[in-house]
Amino acid sequence: MLALTGKNMVVVGGSRGVGRRIVEEAHSNGARVLAVARREGPLRQLAEETSGIEVLAADATDADAPSKVFSILKPNILVLCAGALPPTAPLYKQSWQDFAVNWESDVRIAFNFCKAALSEPLPPSTSVILVSSGAAFAGSPLTGGYAGAKRTQIFIANYSQKESDRLGLGLRFLALAPRIMPDTELGRHAVAGYSGYLGISAADFIRSLDSPPTSSDAASGLIALVTNPSRSKEHVFIVSGKGLEPVRS
Repeated sequence: MLALTGKNMVVVGGSRGVGRRIVEEAHSNGARVLAVARREGPLRQLAEETSGIEVLAADATDADAPSKVFSILKPNILVLCAGALPPTAPLYKQSWQDFAVNWESDVRIAFNFCKAALSEPLPPSTSVILVSSGAAFAGSPLTGGYAGAKRTQIFIANYSQKESDRLGLGLRFLALAPRIMPDTELGRHAVAGYSGYLGISAADFIRSLDSPPTSSDAASGLIALVTNPSRSKEHVFIVSGKGLEPVRS
């Protein structure tokens, strides 16, 4: 039997990048998977290329997005990895709208779905995984409010776990914080921004990174965590090319 046979997984932000790799990895491990994203085109392409995947076009920042999603598939595993591309410019060249873009997308999505997971509530033993960023710990000076937004996602996961424990809901909230993944659209965006700012080639910037992960590394790590819930009592993990590193509070 495959590791996720009989499990329902919803991946918000599942049409591209690390979200798509998570969808593919979960499907290959036997899960029923619903991929949610804003744009229909990439979702149609995903459904055509990976037979058996269910898709839903929805704006996850809408307050009613969780109820729409859960009415189609009630997840045992909920993955939140949708978000906006941040700016790549020094602080003084950004507008407030540039600076706040990830607060209005990444953080709002985390808030909406974690609130719904606790309010519905989702079934006991459900895992909710927020895909944050290594920038939450290392900072990211060219991307405005991105690092702070990604750290706030981790706070939301922690707060939600405390509420689940207090209310006896039996939910498990986790956060993954991948370092720059050069094989994703977001990673290429970051590499281009920082290499240009530093006046070096993209290849040289990538070589300067310490064990950058791939999207497959992040997806494999996530699957390992949800299939081995007793693996660690930690709830936040840095993802690098070396694997998962728990962040101890």
